[in-house]
Amino acid sequence: MKQYVIDEIRPEDFKKIKAYLDENFGPSTMQGIYWILVHEDILTDIQTEHSDCRPFYFAVDLEENLMACELLVRTKSRVKCNCISYATEKQRNWFIGFIDDIFEKIGIIS
Repeated sequence: MKQYVIDEIRPEDFKKIKAYLDENFGPSTMQGIYWILVHEDILTDIQTEHSDCRPFYFAVDLEENLMACELLVRTKSRVKCNCISYATEKQRNWFIGFIDDIFEKIGIIS
């Protein structure tokens, strides 16, 4: 799995990250998993065409000492579809910037 991983998270930073994710993306329904909505303007052509599969997400797994961000664009409505794929360069760059912005907002240097 391709991932953007931030490790060696300090306990006080974990609390800040968790609070931010809970507040902005709802409390995690699966232990430590958060779903980040992918903006429609960066969807691929096939993702745009698949209206039944929308919305699309990136999954973030937050653990006490690390944050693993999957670089897979997925849907909650299906397990397999040709619209589910690894992020394009544009999607990947957007997502990494999005996560880095969260760290900046809450005062953590990534």
